[in-house]
Amino acid sequence: MAVLVVFIWLAYTMSRKRNAYSLTELIIVVIFIGIFAAIAVPRFNYAIISKHKAETTAKKIVTDLRQTRRMAISDAAENTKGFELRMLGGGPHDSYHIKNRDTGEVLEVHEIDSAVTANCSNSKKFSFEPLGNRKGGETGNITVSAEGKTLTITVVRATGMIKCTEN
Repeated sequence: MAVLVVFIWLAYTMSRKRNAYSLTELIIVVIFIGIFAAIAVPRFNYAIISKHKAETTAKKIVTDLRQTRRMAISDAAENTKGFELRMLGGGPHDSYHIKNRDTGEVLEVHEIDSAVTANCSNSKKFSFEPLGNRKGGETGNITVSAEGKTLTITVVRATGMIKCTEN
């Protein structure tokens, strides 16, 4: 009933010829916009944001794998064991670190967003030798997914090539 009275009052006041709106009219309009926004905001689909988180996480892991391989190649004269990127935590993994295999020093540690799942198919450890090839094992895969978006990172054992494909 009160809403009907407000609409009638607004219709009456707006029908008069004038140059400006009163403060009351502006406040009522702002209240209605706030009510509509409060109804609409929970209905937005935030899945798009999670899909972008999966892409961002996959690209970050690919970049760090390539950096690990580059360090193994560029430091080959002093480091004969190479470098490794190791996924940490159970499946799904919650973080990973880059480690110097010669000294055992952990160079970097990175967290994986909780909205994203990252799983390894063969091995949690991606070690690169001084020539850039992957040490031991077979071709390794890391699957990164969130909200229906899945990306697969592949590390070829023989060459150390790293590629990311969307499934």
